Amino acid sequence: MHWLTPRPEGLFCTPGDFYIDPLHPVSRGVISHAHADHARPYHQDVFTTPETLAIMRARMGEDRAGTHQHEIAYHERFRLGDVTLWLAPAGHVLGSAQIVMEYEGQRAVVSGDYKRSPDPTCQPFELVPCDLFVTEATFALPVFRHPPPQHEIAKLLHDVALFPERTHVIGCYALGKCQRIIALLRQGGFNGPIWLHGALKPVCDLYQRFGIELGDLRSATGATKAELRGGIVLAPPGAIADRWARRLPDPVVCLASGWMQVRQRAKARGVELPLIISDHSDWDELLQTCEETGAAEIWVTHGREEALIHALAQRGIKGRALRLVGYGDEDDDTPAETQAETVS
Repeated sequence: MHWLTPRPEGLFCTPGDFYIDPLHPVSRGVISHAHADHARPYHQDVFTTPETLAIMRARMGEDRAGTHQHEIAYHERFRLGDVTLWLAPAGHVLGSAQIVMEYEGQRAVVSGDYKRSPDPTCQPFELVPCDLFVTEATFALPVFRHPPPQHEIAKLLHDVALFPERTHVIGCYALGKCQRIIALLRQGGFNGPIWLHGALKPVCDLYQRFGIELGDLRSATGATKAELRGGIVLAPPGAIADRWARRLPDPVVCLASGWMQVRQRAKARGVELPLIISDHSDWDELLQTCEETGAAEIWVTHGREEALIHALAQRGIKGRALRLVGYGDEDDDTPAETQAETVS
């Protein structure tokens, strides 16, 4: 599709004169979601969902979230230049969106990050038929087939019951993963307090402002060892293996990530209880989505591009690797300075 071009700043739409998830400050950017590798500061005009803008403002400051901020509801059509756009739910985190563009009778969809499995903390993924589909490929290898998240939560709750004297500390994303784990715990029947590292609380508060109920959440900072014994504590991945977690009473170190399917990764991180819970589509979901869009061409970005392109070719679908540099996968996106907290 000649009117979409990869540039160092990101994917550029020529007839609309805008970038999608630009990596550097630009005049016009359409943002798929608020994770730090996709939502960068200091753009001029920013177009995204109300939830994503609220998270951007909370995390980077009102003045850095865009000089002119445009809240676009899901399915609300708007024009930039000669291009008609709308946003469809991506199922990744609160406010996450696929960017749908229509120009000269063609439709292109940029997925951003997405998942197909149910998530009570965000709008479910919506399939949009298109001529060109731009997909992520974070877990685009056949080895990555994620189990049902309820299975992983049941495994966690069984371990909590088995070791009631120990504290289970779970490393998770500040945005999206943390709130999903809390909601899954509530669905799994855990109604007690859930303790939070201070870096996770602001986004949880914001989710609750948007009507996502998370139950009894308490700050782990300043809590006594007696209060935390037998409890569940959520913290950024960078905090679970340092002195912050060592101050917890006999902690069971857990990490919630799609990468926990790779045992060597869990071992290298010192994880005692790996939880395979991902906010990205796995191998089967990626292939399913690419086929169901009906797109004649698939562009693949930030992930295991070659394997997915090869599998698509076997299905008669043309693939292209964009090789955009600067987007992450499932690493913690919490600023390091917010992780320096202690537990007494």
